[in-house]
Amino acid sequence: MKTKDRFIEHYKDGYMPWAHVDVDYNLVEIVELWPIEPCKTLEIGCGTGTDAVWLAEQGFDVTACDASDIAIALANEKLSKKDLKCTFRILDFMNDKIESSPFNLIFDRGFFHSFDSEKNRKKFAKRVAKNLSEDGLWLTFVGSKDRPKTETGPPRRSAKDIIVAAEPYFKILSLNASYFGNEQTNPAQNWICLMQKR
Repeated sequence: MKTKDRFIEHYKDGYMPWAHVDVDYNLVEIVELWPIEPCKTLEIGCGTGTDAVWLAEQGFDVTACDASDIAIALANEKLSKKDLKCTFRILDFMNDKIESSPFNLIFDRGFFHSFDSEKNRKKFAKRVAKNLSEDGLWLTFVGSKDRPKTETGPPRRSAKDIIVAAEPYFKILSLNASYFGNEQTNPAQNWICLMQKR
């Protein structure tokens, strides 16, 4: 089953372990401490829209996409009472034309790590680069292989997996170990990687 179809089925089944009520603290830290100034932004695999809405509240001009119509409906519900520069779209990032491209920042929280093969991770990195402006930034949160394997949790990737896929198209500005910011008691470990288009 394709990655897109797998996520669509998860939403239909109500299985959304990646969904979070509050903005991921890793995103807040990177934006505030790097810092990343408000800019034209694309979030890939935005889910229920928590992080996209937060970015828009900080002044970012956000387009956020997900292949699931259920996810986008939930995201639009969060946005409905706010007057923000934020647009949610049902979109297959790997195959559909990306309107409003290029972007200054592309963000994904757990999309890159959904690809099992090195070939597909490289293909994803290349597509991200294609949709970024000159010197544009890519911020990705990736499940970490440093954590013990469990029955549930995000796919696990090594730092090398990120570097091998990204390096032809990006220079890595920072790569740090952290934990996914969510409401879980024991959140999964992850990599926080900020890159700049070559």
